[in-house]
Amino acid sequence: MTTRAASAEAGLSAFDQLLLLVGRMNYSWTNTESLLIHLIAGLSGTDKQSAVIIYLTLNTTRARIDLVERLAKAGNITETTRARILDATSRIRKHQSLRNRYSHSIYSFDAETGAARTITMRIADRKHALKMGQSDEIDAKALDRIRDTIEALKLLNHEIWALVIDEGYPV
Repeated sequence: MTTRAASAEAGLSAFDQLLLLVGRMNYSWTNTESLLIHLIAGLSGTDKQSAVIIYLTLNTTRARIDLVERLAKAGNITETTRARILDATSRIRKHQSLRNRYSHSIYSFDAETGAARTITMRIADRKHALKMGQSDEIDAKALDRIRDTIEALKLLNHEIWALVIDEGYPV
């Protein structure tokens, strides 16, 4: 964590730290996911504007990653470039569940202790029942996992930019 980020968190309650970290994680996520535009442009041989249209037409991260991976596997690119792209998309997917957990949850508080929990806003169909409202405690481990994801996304962002520049994809 950077000194500036650490000082921003100092003195905040665990829940306020969570809000700050979730905001930073979402910022890092959208910055990194938007780099798929450049990969789409380069892999499909189109310009950036057309790649933006394709990106925005695909309304889920999964669809965007699937497209990039399929273009990488089908395209006329080197094995090294393919491996770099597939590694990047794999790492994006790795962090997606944590990002989704905190972005698509509601939060509850214990009135006596002030402890916060996430409640997942998702329905899981089981054979004979529904499962919903999975709850997780927001503790120091949870905050550290978010911090780790932010740092990993920052590194991944730099690596994707390097790939885009190395390959001469539209910027």
